[in-house]
Amino acid sequence: MTIEIATYLLVSSIFGLLVLGLPLAFVTGLVAVLFTLGWFGTSAIPLVASRIFGFVTEYSLVAVPMFVFMAGLLDRSGMAKDLFNSMRVFSGRLPGGVAVQTLVVAFFLAAISGIIGGEIVLLGVIALPQMLRLGYNKRIAIGVVCAGGSLGTMVPPSIVLIIYGLISSVSIADLFKAAFLPAILLMAAYMCYVVFICWRYPEMGGAHITASNDQPRLSFREAVQGMAYPLVIAGLVLGSIYGGIASVTEAASMGAAAVMLAVKLRGEFTLGMLKESLGQTLETCGMIVWIGIGAACLVGVYNLMGGNRFVSSAIMGLDVAPLVIILVMMLIFLMLGMFLDWIGIAMLCLPIFVPIVQQLGFDLVWFGILFAINMQVSYISPPFGPAAFYLKSVAPADISLKDIFGALVPFILIQLVVLGLLLKFPQIATWAL
Repeated sequence: MTIEIATYLLVSSIFGLLVLGLPLAFVTGLVAVLFTLGWFGTSAIPLVASRIFGFVTEYSLVAVPMFVFMAGLLDRSGMAKDLFNSMRVFSGRLPGGVAVQTLVVAFFLAAISGIIGGEIVLLGVIALPQMLRLGYNKRIAIGVVCAGGSLGTMVPPSIVLIIYGLISSVSIADLFKAAFLPAILLMAAYMCYVVFICWRYPEMGGAHITASNDQPRLSFREAVQGMAYPLVIAGLVLGSIYGGIASVTEAASMGAAAVMLAVKLRGEFTLGMLKESLGQTLETCGMIVWIGIGAACLVGVYNLMGGNRFVSSAIMGLDVAPLVIILVMMLIFLMLGMFLDWIGIAMLCLPIFVPIVQQLGFDLVWFGILFAINMQVSYISPPFGPAAFYLKSVAPADISLKDIFGALVPFILIQLVVLGLLLKFPQIATWAL
């Protein structure tokens, strides 16, 4: 069997097993074992298994459970709600002010935890009912919650960027520095869209918004106090990384300790909260590790078969400009993102694509930012965009999945425009390096 036929067979096997409903981690592991035995026999199993050791002993991977734990505590404390109430003081009479404030809160939450799913659920519980009650068109409200909640793929300390850094052997601190401006650009683009739509069509932003008596009316001082803990925690985590004081792993540990201390000082800490947060951490990180193990084995055996050389020669043999090759990779990411989780895409594609990008002479940090934006698109893209299902779990009964995916179309287009800007002007990401 040639490597070309083996490649087609391997890819079709993966998608065939996924269609049957098997988890991605088990699919990749099973396919890896079958191809190892079929191509090399039992003698190659130790070589493939050695990749597992290299993956699970990576020191930077420790940052992931720390950030997940932070997110778990935030989900269960009142800090996010207080942050939302405080931001309302500063939104004023801006068209779509509550939606804009929701995007700012989403950015802050992403900067604290880097976790997406919990943030969307949190915004769906706190912000979505508020916007609907104030007369916002449900398309605006839904889009803001899902797109804003998905900013966690870009805003440091993004788990997506951490995993990319581990796979591509790129400095995670450099990725964080490069991601900050594109993340702000993306949030600003969302805001401009919301403000324009609510200015042009006032009824979409609640033309006669009135404050409800059941909402707390905060003074300026109380609003600042409500923002204090999130600002301090975000400053501690990101400041220590950008300032060169701590590594990403050390900063994650400090952030987790800071969130625990903040929850304790607010009088919200309970053993039940701690147990639930640790359970969420174990569940989320277990999924990441198992997918990573399966993908590491699969990529390992495929490389032993010569698959990396086959893909590299096929792509490099294209008689097109190097940027067109990058565009092809982006298209592959976007297509896979409609069906696969970002972790699986990263583990399966990046070990093959990253050496090609390096060979073409492109900056791997810049490519990492492109990958993160692609994964943000995938997070809200039909038919399996996770953000839609997270929101559906807490949305009012009259909001269907069709409503959610329909509301996300303008925000997907905004993401693609920002992706195009990053492709055209790489310095947006690399200026600070």
